[in-house]
Amino acid sequence: MTAWRETSPDGRALLVTVLLTGLTTFMFLPLLAIELTGRGVAAAEAGFLVGLLAFSSQAFSLLTGFLVDRLGTRAVLAAGFALRIAGYVLLGLGGPGLVAGVVAVGVGGSLLGLAIKTRLVAEDGPGPRAMLALRSTFVNIGVVAGPALGAAVYPLGFRYILGACVLSHLVLGIRLVARAGRRAARPGPAVAVAEPPPENRWGRAHWLTLLVLGVAYWAIYSQLNVVVPIAALAMTGSTAAIAVVFTVNGVLVVLCQYALLRHVFARAANRTLLALGFLFFAGAYAVLLAHAGWFSLLVFALPVTVAEMLIGPSLDEQAIRASSVRRTGIALGAMSAAGAVGSLAGASLGGVLVQLLSGDGVWLVLISVSVAAAATSLLLPKARVRHA
Repeated sequence: MTAWRETSPDGRALLVTVLLTGLTTFMFLPLLAIELTGRGVAAAEAGFLVGLLAFSSQAFSLLTGFLVDRLGTRAVLAAGFALRIAGYVLLGLGGPGLVAGVVAVGVGGSLLGLAIKTRLVAEDGPGPRAMLALRSTFVNIGVVAGPALGAAVYPLGFRYILGACVLSHLVLGIRLVARAGRRAARPGPAVAVAEPPPENRWGRAHWLTLLVLGVAYWAIYSQLNVVVPIAALAMTGSTAAIAVVFTVNGVLVVLCQYALLRHVFARAANRTLLALGFLFFAGAYAVLLAHAGWFSLLVFALPVTVAEMLIGPSLDEQAIRASSVRRTGIALGAMSAAGAVGSLAGASLGGVLVQLLSGDGVWLVLISVSVAAAATSLLLPKARVRHA
């Protein structure tokens, strides 16, 4: 792959870390509730712990971004790996340490995710857009392969999966933190920070618009976990239908994410990519109005995946390009926080819509919100903002 050759050795190490941490995460995450209930934990408590894990991985994004900017990525990476290892050990021990283990895994994942993303976009290579696309590709390899690998290992015992998580994080942590230390010790030329020209500088209104788009994206995307599974079961009569959608989604992202942003839309402005992505969301939910069973569901998977591939990296890239060099971490943290708000609000409102609206009302609301978000994207500055 040309992009791999263009990426610096440190960038490659970061991408391998993204792949392996994602793989081990999705080995244990889909099985966590099953394992907890199998240990005698009440279903309600197991659900709470799974929700707490998701909350812990997103709730502290702004603080994590501040720490990345203030302390540097090496210290945050070390803390993230240490917390995750401790969390996996506590999950294996069970008992009163379960809550602490879940929080440690979640917060550790937040630290790792933002530190790695901040380092990646600063690496020598094909540029922030391409690096974010590569990161998304490697994450989705873990999303696709992790559950299958976890299912294969689970008959041996859940502790084997947790052991793999601990071992991989220990090896990756030592390697990555050591590389970061060597890099910090190497002398280099002073880098001048270039401020964008006055016409490209962002005000509060521009940032607020971007954050609103981040909330809207995750609110719309979260319906794949709430409304779409219910509709998929009703349309096909199969509980496996939503799993097929996620599998198609993951495979398409792995195969097409980089090529789409690096080659097809290489010269497009971020606001254009965002507007197109939200229009693809509208098209995806419009497909479900046909009620054509499996056909509608499989066709739905294509535009919804294109929307994900266009919007996710573009939001992060726009935040990076609009921020100063020394505030990249908090800019990415703000986008992650917007994602947390959008996911929670979207999941909650999706359930309410299912109860209140009948027929195609839910899809019409989602189509309207997607079109409104596409129009809102055009409020962002047209000119590209760049920093050194």
